[in-house]
Amino acid sequence: MCALAAQNVGAAFAKQIFPLVGAEGIAALRVGISACLLLAWFRPWRISLERHDALNLLIYGLGMGCMNLFIYHAFARIPIGIAVAIEVTGPLAVVLFSSRRPRDFLWLGCVSAGLYLLLPIHAQGAGLDPVGVGWALAAAICWAMYIVFGKRVSHLEGGQAVAWGMFAAAAFTAPVGAAHSGVTLLMPSILLIGTAVAVLSSAIPYFVEMQVMRRLPRRVFGILVSTAPAIAALAGWVILGERLSAVQWLAIGLIILASVGAAATAGKRQAAVIEP
Repeated sequence: MCALAAQNVGAAFAKQIFPLVGAEGIAALRVGISACLLLAWFRPWRISLERHDALNLLIYGLGMGCMNLFIYHAFARIPIGIAVAIEVTGPLAVVLFSSRRPRDFLWLGCVSAGLYLLLPIHAQGAGLDPVGVGWALAAAICWAMYIVFGKRVSHLEGGQAVAWGMFAAAAFTAPVGAAHSGVTLLMPSILLIGTAVAVLSSAIPYFVEMQVMRRLPRRVFGILVSTAPAIAALAGWVILGERLSAVQWLAIGLIILASVGAAATAGKRQAAVIEP
């Protein structure tokens, strides 16, 4: 939950400088600076990688980079809370395909009901930019990849997985951002904001999430991150003034309920997960 809060507060601040550097520029700053910080801190090159781990890290990093780029394009066109509500269908798909316990489907049902109220399928969502919705759906696919392949490399020591993954993400997003924004990215004020966004939205959340992936089943992790629309909507309201309707606040309540239920279920099974 703390990782999601930091991630979405950073996203709300990032949206404020879209007019200066665009979605490509802020994605490049966020991922590029995060990669530098994580590589310097964890120095993952000290430990050799197996070939299959390297391939999984590459796909994990590409999914991470595309997810950042695509969701920023969505943020530029539709409210943050709605964009993340669409994006979170990726983790929900992971939950649906991997769940085997009826109790998990109960929490999944709560999240699905909340998403139904948030997604642009009602009259209040008719004016949403369809291109923005498309970018959010693309980000959803990348988020699912991030979870699946992140779980496969979560056994790596320390922050090795997230550091290499962020490096792979930066190798993709940095050239795209540089081509779009040019020398504007090097302005001191932009670099300062980019560093704050990188720490809040990538460096801290991805490291915390990697530790969680090592301890919880993939389906439980998918349900927990499904609370992102609620946190994103709150960040958008507090920082950007994006107001929500009563129906959308009801959706937030349903998602929080699902989060509490999933956390309780995970707590009961944690010992079995950590000790096979």
